[in-house]
Amino acid sequence: MTFVVTEACISCKYTDCVDVCPVDAFREGPNFLVIDPADCIDCAVCVPECPVNAIYADDDVPADQRDFTALNAELSPLWKPITRTKPALPDADHWATVKVKRAELNREG
Repeated sequence: MTFVVTEACISCKYTDCVDVCPVDAFREGPNFLVIDPADCIDCAVCVPECPVNAIYADDDVPADQRDFTALNAELSPLWKPITRTKPALPDADHWATVKVKRAELNREG
């Protein structure tokens, strides 16, 4: 099992989860974080740190978010590790209330 970052993170990119990760499994894109499944040790310490509830164990990812499991695996080798908390995106508080935002995902690394 690994943990997966889902849609709720898009355009927010709160990084509270990054500081607690003991193996530096998070990768940073322009407006989204992913977890590298090869590095994740399934400790779950990141889950309660996410203010928008975007992180799930892969077995618990909601049905409408299951494609994010593959997306985390796809993007993690392309994006650089993030190991320290950074400020959230400027309009993160607005985006935190938006439920449908897949079209906002920026895959550039």
